[in-house]
Amino acid sequence: MSGGAWCRRTHRWVSMAFTATVLANFAVRAQGQGEPPPWLTYAPLLPLGLLLLTGLYLFALPYLSRCGARRSPGAQEAPGA
Repeated sequence: MSGGAWCRRTHRWVSMAFTATVLANFAVRAQGQGEPPPWLTYAPLLPLGLLLLTGLYLFALPYLSRCGARRSPGAQEAPGA
């Protein structure tokens, strides 16, 4: 499996974990029993940070592959470019 596919799969699973932690946070707050414990309040931050890293990588991937194709010797130039 290539790096991009692995990162995309990781991004999907981490997004589900992030959604679950946010929903748990809302569910505890909806019960109205005061402030939830800090570990529950800050639980979405780790998946959010991982989403940021994998999302930036996935965003940059097409640009990095395009740049690498230009620099490689013997790479043919696209027609009309």
